[in-house]
Amino acid sequence: MPAHVAESDSTTDPLAHERAHLAASRAALRAMREDVQALDIRDVTANWVNAAVLQSQIDDRIKALADLSHTPLFFGRLDYLHAVGGDLAEGAEGERFYIGRRHVHDAAGDPMVIDWRAPVSQPYYQASPKNPQDVGLRRRFGYTAGELTAYEDEHLTDPAEVAHTSRLLQAEIERPRVGPMRDIVATIQPEQDEIVRSGLGGTVCVQGGPGTGKTAVGLHRVAFLLYAHRDRLARTGTLVIGPNRSFLHYIEQVLPALGELEVKQATVDDLVTADVEVRSTDDAAAAVIKGDARMAEVLRRAIRSHVTTPTEPVVVVRGSRRWRVPAYEIEEMVDELLARDMRYGSAHEALPQRIAHAVLVRMEEAGEAPDDRVQNTVARNPAVKAAVKAIWPAVDPAKLVLRLLAEPEFLAAHAEGLLGEDEQKLILWAKPARSVKTAKWSAADAVLIDEARDLVARTHSLGHVVLDEAQDLSPMQYRAVGRRCSTGSATVLGDLAQGTTPWSTESWSEALFHLGKADAVVEELTAGFRVPREVIAYASRLLPAISPGLAAVESVRESPGSLVVREVPGAEALDAAVVAACEESLLHEGSIGLIAADARIPALGAALAAAGHAHLSPGEETTAASRLTLVPASLAKGLEYDYVVLDEPAAVVDGEPDERTGLRRLYVALTRAVSGLTVVHAAELPEALV
Repeated sequence: MPAHVAESDSTTDPLAHERAHLAASRAALRAMREDVQALDIRDVTANWVNAAVLQSQIDDRIKALADLSHTPLFFGRLDYLHAVGGDLAEGAEGERFYIGRRHVHDAAGDPMVIDWRAPVSQPYYQASPKNPQDVGLRRRFGYTAGELTAYEDEHLTDPAEVAHTSRLLQAEIERPRVGPMRDIVATIQPEQDEIVRSGLGGTVCVQGGPGTGKTAVGLHRVAFLLYAHRDRLARTGTLVIGPNRSFLHYIEQVLPALGELEVKQATVDDLVTADVEVRSTDDAAAAVIKGDARMAEVLRRAIRSHVTTPTEPVVVVRGSRRWRVPAYEIEEMVDELLARDMRYGSAHEALPQRIAHAVLVRMEEAGEAPDDRVQNTVARNPAVKAAVKAIWPAVDPAKLVLRLLAEPEFLAAHAEGLLGEDEQKLILWAKPARSVKTAKWSAADAVLIDEARDLVARTHSLGHVVLDEAQDLSPMQYRAVGRRCSTGSATVLGDLAQGTTPWSTESWSEALFHLGKADAVVEELTAGFRVPREVIAYASRLLPAISPGLAAVESVRESPGSLVVREVPGAEALDAAVVAACEESLLHEGSIGLIAADARIPALGAALAAAGHAHLSPGEETTAASRLTLVPASLAKGLEYDYVVLDEPAAVVDGEPDERTGLRRLYVALTRAVSGLTVVHAAELPEALV
């Protein structure tokens, strides 16, 4: 398929026509926004609560209709061979459709730009000469500083054309990435599109190496699901979970750029720390045990241990009558509730109603005619309440975990057959805290409290959850996330080779089991679109040591000279050499990331300052003052920079508890560059990289 590419000049009529359509579309979007701004809520409601809700919805709609000057309204065009019906094209009918980030219509309501998520837009991503899907022409547009400057045509049904690589598509993929992560709506590949458009009902797990676009695929899937199931997800909610705040800040503009403003973002720690303040850090061995799925059964046993066998009857006095429910009958109620494995709190609320019902049966047998109000009154009777308090007392989740971690006997009683004595000693506190407020809780402790809270009362489930960098979660963290989508679905994103926590998962089947989504479909992305071939090949030398059997990413980007490995003579010359490499990288357009072992960050920060270079922290947006970000290796995961300078690989490896984790951390650091990587070292490189 040889492409016809037209550059900007005054004699190019087709280009002038497309520019005119762009201008008209911008005017139509502006009119849509003005129509919303002109709404007077006083005309539709007199209730101040309804007015506030409506005003909030109007404000969100105005934001969603913003015309961002640097974001083209449309990036492609489809010319169908036959007319397309309105069901596929958002109410439009015809043969030509402009594909963009959001729907735009004119004053008559006729679409001028079709949302990329609409069914009629799918062939833009999927059509090919072998399967043209009734598309005669696919046109891609090129933009410079927001201005339409070029177009490229593919005649999918012309047998004379041969396959080629789209110049405009390649240019968009390789465009320098200054600032937060951008959407990839103009460059979605067929295999990515299939995942993006998969249904809401099923959970999808995406295994993807560096640069395969798995994070973007997950975010675009959320945008698609909100388009296809907006009413349902508006009721049930959506959530994006990332590994840290820097990562969430990096991706936070993607969904708003697609017009989706309601998706919340959080880390796993954000989800589980509602009851306690995290003020401590576990050592790796303790964190691994606390994160083990066996702890869920320890907690279940500990909670159920509060239930005791009734030994006394319950006697309810009403007026001159006394109604007696014997202990054996109450024991049967307790056994039945335990057998049903209800939430502890639900059973605590059900037991007084069961006792009250038994009293009502006796009343009816005596000729009385009690109703539901009488049953509720009996359930609140002091004798019934006292019995329930003794038999099935309320449990505070945080206090329960406090007791497990502070009392060796209590832990041993409920960990028997699950945790060995040495494992129990690892998680017991050396200095038991006196109360929930004074305890120095760790992040792993907070996950245990969250599990206990769910055993008492069911956690609210969302309609859809996206979990990114999922390979780094512990089994107990998977359970915490799974509770948030127990009645919904999930998109799980990660790369087993980038697992850098002591508890990182070794297989997706195990992770999905703990998530409660064992039937999820696992998709693998192996085509790389971001990291240059030379760089990913260099990093992939580590794969046999860090994740045997995992397929290496095959990059589609040829970029000769994108990798430089520079050795300096001695550690004393290292800082200056790193600063010099940063200065070389700054000669290029785009963002620069200096990645180093966490322990090296202070020294490198001082060296940059001494050389007069301002630098940013991970997650901060580039400014006129600085395009250079100093990145601790522990925070590099998920981030991308046009050019990366990697300081002392051996220090990155040595900064982790074991060599395998260190090599995985190094693999992450090596694969953050999308245009060029410079490795500067004084110490010997890991054997695989020599």
